[in-house]
Amino acid sequence: MEATLSLQTSLKKFFGFEKFKGEQEQIISNVLLGNDTFVIMPTGGGKSLCYQLPALISEGTAIIVSPLIALMKNQVDAIRNYGAEDGIAHFMNSSLNKAEITKVKDDIVSGKTKIVYVAPESLNKEDNIHFLTDIKISFFAIDEAHCISEWGHDFRPEYRKLRPMIERIGKVPIIALTATATPKVQQDIQKNLGMQNAKVFKSSFNRANLYYEVRSKNNVVKEIIKYVKSQPGKSGIIYCLSRKKVEELAEVLKVNGIKALPYHAGLDASTRARTQDQFLMEDIDVIVATIAFGMGIDKPDVRFVIHHDIPKSLEGYYQETGRAGRDGGEGKCIVFYSYDDIVKLEKFMKGKPVAEQEIGRQLLMETVSYAESSACRRKSLLHYFGENYKPDNCKNCDNCLHPKTKTEGMDDVVLIIETVLEVKEKFKDVHILNILMGNMSSAIKTYKHNTLEIFGKGTEDDKDEKYWSAVIRQAVLLGLLVKDIDNYGLLKVSKEGKAFIKKPYSVMITRDHDYENDDSGDDELSLAGSQKGGSGADPELFSTLKDLCKKTAKQKNLPPYVIFQEVSLEEMAIQYPITIEELSHITGVGANKAQKFGKPFVDVIAKYVAENEIERPQDMIVKSVVNKSGLKVYVIQNIDRKLPLEDIAKAKGLKMAQLINEMYSIVSSGTKLNIGYYVDEQIDEDRQEDIIDYFKEAPTDSIEDAMEEFRDDDFSEEEIKLMRIKFISEYGN
Repeated sequence: MEATLSLQTSLKKFFGFEKFKGEQEQIISNVLLGNDTFVIMPTGGGKSLCYQLPALISEGTAIIVSPLIALMKNQVDAIRNYGAEDGIAHFMNSSLNKAEITKVKDDIVSGKTKIVYVAPESLNKEDNIHFLTDIKISFFAIDEAHCISEWGHDFRPEYRKLRPMIERIGKVPIIALTATATPKVQQDIQKNLGMQNAKVFKSSFNRANLYYEVRSKNNVVKEIIKYVKSQPGKSGIIYCLSRKKVEELAEVLKVNGIKALPYHAGLDASTRARTQDQFLMEDIDVIVATIAFGMGIDKPDVRFVIHHDIPKSLEGYYQETGRAGRDGGEGKCIVFYSYDDIVKLEKFMKGKPVAEQEIGRQLLMETVSYAESSACRRKSLLHYFGENYKPDNCKNCDNCLHPKTKTEGMDDVVLIIETVLEVKEKFKDVHILNILMGNMSSAIKTYKHNTLEIFGKGTEDDKDEKYWSAVIRQAVLLGLLVKDIDNYGLLKVSKEGKAFIKKPYSVMITRDHDYENDDSGDDELSLAGSQKGGSGADPELFSTLKDLCKKTAKQKNLPPYVIFQEVSLEEMAIQYPITIEELSHITGVGANKAQKFGKPFVDVIAKYVAENEIERPQDMIVKSVVNKSGLKVYVIQNIDRKLPLEDIAKAKGLKMAQLINEMYSIVSSGTKLNIGYYVDEQIDEDRQEDIIDYFKEAPTDSIEDAMEEFRDDDFSEEEIKLMRIKFISEYGN
């Protein structure tokens, strides 16, 4: 009782809290008893306090190993606020100079310092090991302990060297802490740290306040802007896999009136720190980041976490989404998914050791399973972390709120289990699917599984691969099948699975989402709403605009495509631009064309909108960022300087055909290119006139049609393409 009162008094004294959260008190008591302790606690559960409080009240100095060099200062500053003097907490990493390191060591030796944050690389230095051997250490805390495991989402090789270093320093208790650990990762951590006998404290991974949703990656930038604008004043994080995408998306958000900044490891430390502060102080609403952002960030009211790209693992996804709603309030977690992203991530793994590739691929497939599954998102996530979520409907994910029709799958589950047993539980789900679908893969041929009676049996009743994937997933969620992670995901039949075959019961199956047939793909951070084939276009307005385009073209003695191409008219009939400014953001228009031809078009659209009381999708008209890649600017500037096109192509490592395509793209979007100086040297005047006259009358600017027209005149494709650029530039722009 006294110990409990003492801990609660200390909690109030140092942190100002009246009571402990979850299992914090039991964890701290175990650490104070000198026992090894393993803490698995989701983000927002209060892990830091589990080592900070015992460190502050123990004799000696606690060594906190953390990979987060950029955030150590913030954590140290926070602890110093709890103590009487600054010396109570320090960090030791590569950012300190010699004088600063000497000051840290002096404070430790004098007994002032209770907590020292150390990067694993710093702990590996011989002089630091010698220094720590001579001081009183209360315990070692290994934060972000999942970094030890190759199966973790953030593997760091230097973490695997921690145990030998700690043993050299002396036998002291260890507390390992992580926010994400599957049973496999948990086992890996304990084995590597030599703490198999540690008391394990595992909190529930269920964050009931978080809403999970997977969306098809269709017009993703437009969707993100639309969503963020629907959450005015709310804080959010948007994750992208590449630094380039982070920079581009942050810029697009800014030009669309959203207070956003980029954050990634390629930015200097002061910029990252300033951005972080602006986010915490709510000077900006949105951080667009790589996974370099968020670990250790204590902002309780992040209201949404969006993944522009699917993460590499479910552990990474869980930890990143865990930064939403840490105050228990609303937290929306939306991930945009396209199987193309998985293919890209698999390509990135090439060149790595085979074992590492296998692990990475297995983690990716778990992510695919989560994304494509029609089962409860929460149930799938928690199952991945070894936790059984019993309710069938969590009422807070897209699949539960909008369930698809289910069908009875009892017999199909039996067939799946029998197939796994038939092949002696030695194959992964892909192989099982190939057997059922009758696919002659190389492995099927090698093992002669095409001779099995069940080969191709899954094609009956029009059942497809997606359906059988859902059956396997449901069997795993029910515990009838087990994925043997140690053996790269081989399917095994559990005791419950064998009992199920003898006495089957009702199992309802929902077909998985088919994202591959969605119009997936990024819109390359340009204009949102660009659609092909008139999809979504207002047919009446589109017809009116097409007639106006023909009329305008006739007045100016030009073919209609020179005024506006059909794709531009379609988008006008979707976005309803009623000002020249809005029109300039339509695909293939640009400022010049909008000024030159736009007035009658916006007048017609404005009248149509008013007469039909149309609510315009203003929030969907996304302003694009000027292309800053340098190539377009370089081409325009050097054509203005009248440089030979061959020299421009050579300087940028382009073939002539590639440069001509780039030039066509430039003039098609409304920018004028004066290439007359070059064309005049290459093509004589009469031949130029013939081609110009053709394009004046032609219904389209098709090169194939033009080549057919001039098949007897010995014109090269390059000549016709150059003249098309000159024609569009002079007559259309």
